[in-house]
Amino acid sequence: MTGGGSMNEMKYRRLGRTGLMVSEIGFGAWGIGKGLWIGADDTESLLALRRAVERGVNFIDTALAYGPGHSERLVGELVREMKVPLYVATKVPPKNLQWPAKRGVPATSVFPAAHIKKSAEESLKNLGLEHIDVLQLHVWRDEFLADTYAGWQEALRELQKSGKVRFVGISVNDHDPSSALGAVTSGLFDTAQVIYNIFDQTPEEMFFPACQKHDVGVIARVPFDEGGLTGTITPDTTFPSGDFRNQYFEGDRKREVWEHTEALKKLLDGEAESLPELALRFCLSHEAVSTVIPGMRRLSSVEANVAVSDGRRLSPEIRAKLKGHAWPRNFYD
Repeated sequence: MTGGGSMNEMKYRRLGRTGLMVSEIGFGAWGIGKGLWIGADDTESLLALRRAVERGVNFIDTALAYGPGHSERLVGELVREMKVPLYVATKVPPKNLQWPAKRGVPATSVFPAAHIKKSAEESLKNLGLEHIDVLQLHVWRDEFLADTYAGWQEALRELQKSGKVRFVGISVNDHDPSSALGAVTSGLFDTAQVIYNIFDQTPEEMFFPACQKHDVGVIARVPFDEGGLTGTITPDTTFPSGDFRNQYFEGDRKREVWEHTEALKKLLDGEAESLPELALRFCLSHEAVSTVIPGMRRLSSVEANVAVSDGRRLSPEIRAKLKGHAWPRNFYD
């Protein structure tokens, strides 16, 4: 699974205690689910998936809620077709369909045992695979750790014991890594997926050190801030009707994003020639990160993103400058 000619050869990192060697650039499959992201074309999505695998991507992150099920079905089709070792991570949606998990809501309402098992079976059916490499809980609050009535721990262990699930993880609530520190230190989870990008650098403070200490694999999501860090959004940008980015970038947010990215563009030099490259190199420059999972619905995006996995890290100098570009806010609210 390497590129040819002058193309870079994909680099791989250990996904924490799972021991899996996963591609530094993974494939984030939310956008191909044709749910909240409008404009995906199945033929183009499969071409992008196929090209990503040909270029060395071996980690694909999807979820039962993406589509719902549509993203999983496309991913499964690709995995069965390619006949090369690939690792698929998917997610159990919260039963109450509340993203993110709200404080004070018991695990019995979010992840009862029967719901976890049923969701895993549904994902396996969608994927058409015999097992799921990493099954993640799609939301999380450390309050769930003390909630023994829901049976979520037993359900996950049973799925592992049966061979249907190899490893288990969590997807951390948006911009709230402190809400999952207990999960990381509990020893119950093998992986943790968290928002980490130039604007949200908070995982570096406590979350990443905890993951490193407890050998939890880190899956960095939203490296482009839902498109904000691509540098293509201007005050006049429009999105298709029904696309969730109309809410994410509502009001004056497009202008704010544009002002922040215009400032970031002044840092582009020999270390990174474009904002997307800078965004991905930023994520990969932290040793705690096992893989970063940008969405890539087009061949051009695949080629640009996988090229960043060349073993080169950002210098301490530019990383120090990027600290000044952290921008605490939550556009999901």
